[in-house]
Amino acid sequence: MLRTLRNAWKIPDLKKRILFTLMMFAIFRLGTSIPVPGIDREILNQFFASDGGLLNFFNFMSGGAFKNFTIFALSITPYITSSIIMQLLTIAIPKLEALAKEGEEGRKKIAQFTRYGTVVLAVIQATGISIGLFRRALISTDFWAVATVIITLTAGTAFLMWLGEQITENGIGNGISLIIFAGIISRVPLGISQTFQKVSAGEMSVLPLLIFAVLALFVIAGVIAIQQGTRKIPVQYAKRVVGRKMYGGQSTHIPLKVNQAGVIPVIFAISLLQFPMTLTYFFPDGGFANFVAKYLSPTGSPGIYFYNLLYALLIIFFTYFYTAITFNPVEVADNMKKNGGFIPGIRPGKKTAEYLQKSLNKITLAGAFFLAMIAVLPTLILNFTSIDFRFGGTALLIAVGVSLETMKQIEAQMVMRHYQGFLK
Repeated sequence: MLRTLRNAWKIPDLKKRILFTLMMFAIFRLGTSIPVPGIDREILNQFFASDGGLLNFFNFMSGGAFKNFTIFALSITPYITSSIIMQLLTIAIPKLEALAKEGEEGRKKIAQFTRYGTVVLAVIQATGISIGLFRRALISTDFWAVATVIITLTAGTAFLMWLGEQITENGIGNGISLIIFAGIISRVPLGISQTFQKVSAGEMSVLPLLIFAVLALFVIAGVIAIQQGTRKIPVQYAKRVVGRKMYGGQSTHIPLKVNQAGVIPVIFAISLLQFPMTLTYFFPDGGFANFVAKYLSPTGSPGIYFYNLLYALLIIFFTYFYTAITFNPVEVADNMKKNGGFIPGIRPGKKTAEYLQKSLNKITLAGAFFLAMIAVLPTLILNFTSIDFRFGGTALLIAVGVSLETMKQIEAQMVMRHYQGFLK
């Protein structure tokens, strides 16, 4: 990895992209330090002191911005939720499905709808926080004071959405995933410091720390295994004569990844599980809020078990869902048939598509279950220890997955530039 980064730094275009991404990270971290006006910080601290579970979950997803109630307090989750809704609607509504198949222009229109949905969801969530959950923390409750808070939070999310798109377009990697990655990584130094302070003060033994270290290594190794794991489907191209030249005859393969969706299922699952928690903003003192805190919170009792069961099921569902979007066996089979390619022992066309779908379902099932196990198991174990890395499993899963995907994109950019001289 270090050698790849060093070589990438020597290429002017890649160096520019890496510097641009780091600059966007710096802007993101700067935004997490700019407080929203009109909020009483002392009352805000009392909220987090009295409720360390639900609120700390949102704080984890925002990279610390939620606890400080800064302009990025809502994080990028409204955009992710809007993306999930648009992808589901694309499958359910024929007009949107046709729009998605129109190529670049269709994708631009869907992206525009996603942006509109992000702003709407951000306004709803900001309103819930302002007049619901943190109403007592407002210095003034008149219309303009509340509107200022709502507009600031919504603008922060819209800016983060733009920031992520700029990273994707002009930087390296997926911008939205990298923003979540930056938020997680920014919490690591504080978590390490607090953990060692507890060990030094005798508040925590060394054994839980060793358990976490082993779990961390297990998660890292597991994520690398499922991210890199592929099944190579052999493909043979028939020989054909065009004029005086012979084409085809070579053997190749189709790489079916064990985890075709990457860490997207984990991010999607977390965002969807936040929805009932978001509704508690509007009803902070009712029975619904108590029900969510007890049964649908990662720190509730017995909510930790229900929450993690839903978490695992959603990860499995979104793994299949996102894989179905990114890989179309029928389209692959048709392209192979048009170019004279076939899988040995399998008829071209429909039979090939069925074989590819069956093979993909098998390896995706293994990848989905393993991904769910890695995400859920550390949370269950760490819940019974005093380690400050409360969401260590999920954090490591996202961080390692995003790192691998980003490194692959850097390597792909390097390969493209390496062979550029041969293509001229």
